[in-house]
Amino acid sequence: MTDRAPPRSAGVNAPAPAAVADPERTGGRLSPVSFEELYREAFDDVYAYVATLLRDRSAAEDVVAAAFERAFRRLGSYDPRRGSRRQWLFGIARNAALDELRRRRRTSALEAEPGAQEPAFEDDAPDPVRRAAVRAALAALDPRDRELVALKFYAGLDNAEIAGVLGISASNAGTRLHRAVHRLREALDAHA
Repeated sequence: MTDRAPPRSAGVNAPAPAAVADPERTGGRLSPVSFEELYREAFDDVYAYVATLLRDRSAAEDVVAAAFERAFRRLGSYDPRRGSRRQWLFGIARNAALDELRRRRRTSALEAEPGAQEPAFEDDAPDPVRRAAVRAALAALDPRDRELVALKFYAGLDNAEIAGVLGISASNAGTRLHRAVHRLREALDAHA
């Protein structure tokens, strides 16, 4: 008689799904299971961020789908030493949105640019007048300021994560964000 344990069968003594999904236990890599969790947790925030950048609901849907597809194909490129999973994902979404904006610039010379559509984010403000004022103030911001506001308030990233997405220092991100919020407040005051 041997002291060997019986062979494992499927489902018996298998690790819990959380253990498989935890990037810390998979050497920092994202697994398909942990990617699905990231998708569920971040989809609305990624959509709000991209929609704020593009100001076009239909294009935002396409870009978000492309961003998640890119992220899934690049699961192995995630490195936790370089930032959080959300930071990595928002960097991919930002690049996909910038690709769309570049594509628009190339085609705008060939066709008339359609009028700017209403931003696609949903504001929790119960007052429709205030919601319209916030949208108008955001639209009046420089695209870089609008992106900072979207990363902070729609995506929910902290300054270090914003810095990682934009490729700047955390202190620079904080300073730029502070200035962007100040300009947003000024734009809101001008619409009041």
